[in-house]
Amino acid sequence: MLGNGLLGAHLWGEKNTLNMSIGCASLWDHRGGLPWTPEQNFEFIRNSVAAGDIDGIKAVFAARKADGSTVTRPTLTPCGRAVIHLPAAAELLRYETYPEEGMTRIVYQLNGKEMELFFCSDMSTEHGFSCFGLTDQMSLELIPSYSLCKTTITGQPETLADRGYEPPDILNAENLFAFSQKMPVDPAFSLLLKRNGKEFTLDFFRGIDNPEDLRKKQLPSFAELNEKSKEWWHRYFQKIPRIETADKELDETYYNGMYKYGIMTNPAGVAPGLQGPWIEDHTFPPWQGDYHFNINVQMCHSPGFKAGLFEHLMPLFRMVLSWKESLRYNAKCFVGIENGYMLPHATDDRGTCMGSFWTGSIDHACTAWIAMMMFDYCDYSGDFKFLKEEVFDFMKGVMNVFEKMLDEEPDGTLSLPVSISPEYRGTALDACGKNSSFQLAAIHNLARNLLKTAELLNEKPESFWEKIESKLPQCSIYEKNGKQEIALWDGLALEESHRHHSHLGGICPFNTIDPTAPEWKEIIFNSNRRWTGKGMGEWTGWGITWASQLRTRLGNAEAAVLMLELWKKCFTNKGGNSLHDALFWGFTEFAFCNIVMQMDAAMGAVTAIQDLFACDMNGVIYFFRGIPDFWKHCSFEKLHLPGGVIASGEFRKGKTVRLKLTAARDTTIRYKLPDGENIAEISLRKNEIFSL
Repeated sequence: MLGNGLLGAHLWGEKNTLNMSIGCASLWDHRGGLPWTPEQNFEFIRNSVAAGDIDGIKAVFAARKADGSTVTRPTLTPCGRAVIHLPAAAELLRYETYPEEGMTRIVYQLNGKEMELFFCSDMSTEHGFSCFGLTDQMSLELIPSYSLCKTTITGQPETLADRGYEPPDILNAENLFAFSQKMPVDPAFSLLLKRNGKEFTLDFFRGIDNPEDLRKKQLPSFAELNEKSKEWWHRYFQKIPRIETADKELDETYYNGMYKYGIMTNPAGVAPGLQGPWIEDHTFPPWQGDYHFNINVQMCHSPGFKAGLFEHLMPLFRMVLSWKESLRYNAKCFVGIENGYMLPHATDDRGTCMGSFWTGSIDHACTAWIAMMMFDYCDYSGDFKFLKEEVFDFMKGVMNVFEKMLDEEPDGTLSLPVSISPEYRGTALDACGKNSSFQLAAIHNLARNLLKTAELLNEKPESFWEKIESKLPQCSIYEKNGKQEIALWDGLALEESHRHHSHLGGICPFNTIDPTAPEWKEIIFNSNRRWTGKGMGEWTGWGITWASQLRTRLGNAEAAVLMLELWKKCFTNKGGNSLHDALFWGFTEFAFCNIVMQMDAAMGAVTAIQDLFACDMNGVIYFFRGIPDFWKHCSFEKLHLPGGVIASGEFRKGKTVRLKLTAARDTTIRYKLPDGENIAEISLRKNEIFSL
């Protein structure tokens, strides 16, 4: 995999044919989708659930066809493929990546001798890819996706022609290959491949209808792009924290993951969806390649916080904030207010809801999770200007929607009368209940962050935010035979293995429940026991890496590491790509479609590795909590933490050898070491260093 945040390329092939599948993270066919309507309101859903009218709910949230089209949903669009035909006697052997140079090396054999091709990307996104190492015996080919796209991943026919596309205009000349593909309503896209002796450069364009107009485009040489690429990647890897585990495969997962993170979240590119920029060339992407806000987008971005790559988070935040007008309209339709923001769980890059999945559409924790990410960005980075000018307003708007959804009970407590736990029971009538633990955790996290922000900005907090902590349950509690545990919602304990560990969201990601607190000890033990007992038989790739994060916080260090080992063995292919479904049968039911590549689990694995060394639990940083007893030695350097703290440390045979905390601003940190008895608290001035 290589790319620059806008464009992505898969290199693959066999024998003497090397393919370069080109995808683009912004190549949207924007037709279809489900803009919010006044009929989609909370009161209607509440009444319909009470009346058992599931058909009425589904009708209101059904996807709609675009005008004059059979298209019901926006989708990212396949782009095209470049093919390098090696000499007939050649045979591809292997690929090698050099992350700190941004270089990929393809090795092939010819007449008993190893030969090589080099590839790099333009990280400025002004241009695409370049290759060096061509010989006179090699020929090139450029194939539009129109010719390649035959089926979807489900096997149902869906070509570009089926979606109303006309055939592309193609230009093939000596050492120049190009096509222009008109789109039904969006600007045309083009690929241009120019060869110059031993090298070629491949570029992507929008808005050019005639490929003849591409002839005069000047493309940079391999040397130019390679030099700029090396500079970019050198700066990037100087920033990222260094980690050494006791497992070389985990180290490889971390560093390869950080390389892919750099590509997919490049600040010059666009916010990555499920597949990042790596869209297949022969099929429309699964789930339209969209933005899934009920964990997947968040997980894709999660390594950036502890890595201190704050600018890599901004494309996502800028995109969501550019939707504020439509998010306000959604909130007005849903709960009748003018000052709210509401984000459905699956959208295109304009915030248009995909439709059909009504439980996802009303999952307001999606909006709260993005608000949490924005606050965390400000807390980690110290960007209080962004907090004041953008984030505070967004958080308040999200809470305003929750306030209208909550009921006040006769005893003065608050409750959420209709709520969902992501993807649990799908779109059935009983896929909702009172006081979903996932939603309650999101609300508590939001209230706490609003109160912190008001204090930071010297603003008066609203009384409702304070009321949340005392009057709204932290989670739903299920009790049977005197034993209590965390429920999905009132009256429903976890019934089955499920990929979304949403009922445990108060532990991670929302960080509102401290599993070490005495009042939670028995509840957490019972919850953990049931969750473990239901097993992993219906987990997906990202569910495995989320489970690792939970295991660290639950104090199950050996299991936290095991989850990461299982993920790599079961949910990555031989090219190292992250899969949604398992690679083979026998581990999980989700093994029927292992060609689906998604980036969420790979980034979740990176974050889970970071968490082994340092994780925040309800305001306390637990160092080395995820380090298993059988590891003799491990260390980390320059992990970023809440409050503007940058930490380094070393752990050997169960003992903390070294801990260094550096303050990026005036701050206070509370922390706990595994070999220390109590929680420690220290205050540091900006640039002050505390060493242990």
